[in-house]
Amino acid sequence: MLSIGAVAAAAGVTPRVVRYYEQSGLLASERTAGGQRRYPESAIERVEFIQHLIRAGLTTEVIRDQLSCVNSRVATPDTIEKLRAQREHIARRAAELNSMEQRIADLIDAAHDSISAEDAASAHSHIATRARG
Repeated sequence: MLSIGAVAAAAGVTPRVVRYYEQSGLLASERTAGGQRRYPESAIERVEFIQHLIRAGLTTEVIRDQLSCVNSRVATPDTIEKLRAQREHIARRAAELNSMEQRIADLIDAAHDSISAEDAASAHSHIATRARG
């Protein structure tokens, strides 16, 4: 059995994250006689899996449902619907981000074009001044 610090360090998170996952029903621990949390070695992989799902954009509620399906090897229609809703939400967010990226690219191009025009005008002015002098 591992301490909360050992699980956190091995999974690359803080002990606070491990406690949050436990409070959210995503992870279980046993308590020592002194009240300290102890986790099985499998908790490391579980925390890493939860982190992966969070980075994918899933909520802790959906993850909790997903983990129960992983544990039981049975997916419920409700869980499948929640996963579909999350996928649609992520797709909308991705489309919004792609649109924002394009707007920024357009701004960069416009800024680059204006700088290039200013540089050309400045160079032309500099050449004209040198030719007179």
